[in-house]
Amino acid sequence: MLTKTDLFELLSVKNLNFQIHEHEPLFTVEDSENLRGEIKGAHTKNLFLKNKKNSFFLLSCDENAVVNLKQFSKSIEAKNLSFANAGYLERFLGIKPGSVSPFALLNDQNNIVEFYLDEKLYNSEIINFHPLINTSTITIKTSEIIKFLLENNKKIHIFSLDSYSIVKVL
Repeated sequence: MLTKTDLFELLSVKNLNFQIHEHEPLFTVEDSENLRGEIKGAHTKNLFLKNKKNSFFLLSCDENAVVNLKQFSKSIEAKNLSFANAGYLERFLGIKPGSVSPFALLNDQNNIVEFYLDEKLYNSEIINFHPLINTSTITIKTSEIIKFLLENNKKIHIFSLDSYSIVKVL
């Protein structure tokens, strides 16, 4: 499983421009708002979900987005979504609770987890995610993280939380 240091090396090898912000551990959006300081760009919340058929999903959206899980579940045809437990989080994404981000998809070698990115984040210029641990935040251009994930064979569903529909698939 990749570590924060491994991720920084991968991003550097790709010559991606990113900033690292160290801070106290952040477990919730409220923690983030109170403890992150002045970090520019879109801030996110990341929901690691599963259904009764043990299919797994990661939804990254704006930190203040209101997500209707029942409606999201129906719109992606994944009945009965709920939050996946810490065991699944470690097994499939190699991280602990509070550290969820699309960077963890790099640990999903078999592409088990389906990734959904909120259209509002997709349209933002700069985005912030934890780099596999919740004591740091990476600020990066949204276009660069998307390119990076695609280069690492990750499929991205751009999802509208306004219309509860998939806008496009990358």
